[in-house]
Amino acid sequence: MESIGSLEEIVLMILLGNKKINSVDIAKEYEDALSKNISIPAIHVVLKRMEKKGWVKSEFGQPTAERGGRRKRIYWATPTAYKLVSDLNEAKVKLWKSVTKPSLNYAHA
Repeated sequence: MESIGSLEEIVLMILLGNKKINSVDIAKEYEDALSKNISIPAIHVVLKRMEKKGWVKSEFGQPTAERGGRRKRIYWATPTAYKLVSDLNEAKVKLWKSVTKPSLNYAHA
């Protein structure tokens, strides 16, 4: 299985839950899901890295008046990304089945 960071995994899951989405909306979904702030530049860095790996594709949307005629870049996940996240999830589920809650006796071990 290809190596994937936790931020990459979360962003891919957001992308896989949407057909096409821009970086501002990715940040909003991230913040809603995790109750943590994330900067738009951090989102851009991870999106560019994943696009180079073939996990993400992008295109420019239509110009909008509220952006002064500028276009937003729209992102979506590839089938490769789906396979990667799906395989990772299966591995996590398998591992989670063997997890037991630590008792207080292990607190200082």
